Amino acid sequence: MRHDGRSPDQLRPVRIQLGSNVHAEGSCIIEFGRTRVNVTATVEDRVPGHRRGTGQGWITAEYSMLPRATHDRGMREATQGRVGGRTHEIQRLIGRSLRAGVDMGKIGERTITLDCDVLQADGGTRTASITGAFVAMAEAIGRMRKAGMLATDPIRQHVAAVSCGIVDGVAVLDLDYAEDFTAETDLNCVMGEDGRLIELQATAEGQPFSRSELDEMLALAAHGVADLVGEQKRALGAV
Repeated sequence: MRHDGRSPDQLRPVRIQLGSNVHAEGSCIIEFGRTRVNVTATVEDRVPGHRRGTGQGWITAEYSMLPRATHDRGMREATQGRVGGRTHEIQRLIGRSLRAGVDMGKIGERTITLDCDVLQADGGTRTASITGAFVAMAEAIGRMRKAGMLATDPIRQHVAAVSCGIVDGVAVLDLDYAEDFTAETDLNCVMGEDGRLIELQATAEGQPFSRSELDEMLALAAHGVADLVGEQKRALGAV
């Protein structure tokens, strides 16, 4: 048993609340345990320069942590005058992950921007952001279809993300901050509904991890993503 009573293959309680922003084309608040992220989706009739004239759309993301999302108050990056390296990395990860699940040609020359703002952090903010961003994006795409802006559904499959790790020699799913802080290995996995991998970020925090440990973590991730996709579908009313 883990410090919070979960079994090694158990997610924290997941909650997805649609409609957190009345102005956005899509929005939700997603919770992975005590981690809470507000996500909004904005649709605009423009694309970056490299997409102009191609008929292809674009999906991108911005990520930030509110000053008291953690134990101590952090400075807003706008106040510091620059976006930090971690923020850049996570923003690009969210965008890449969502683009993997969507046919850009069916969006047309439009951009969908996902703003992921961490309200409260307790580990797994990037995986919660990806999972929630898919829901907000799907809601926005659903509204575009109802408005006659899209001829067919551009979503190929659901995309979700979860963390895994080796803690005290045991592979566990969905690490909170206390586990992430002491983990010997930390892995973030983005996966499609079909079980294929979109992106892996795996780091040996202490000693190197074995191939068998990697396989064990990937099996946990597949189990967790399947459960998260089920939560996404329930939130969107698909099941």
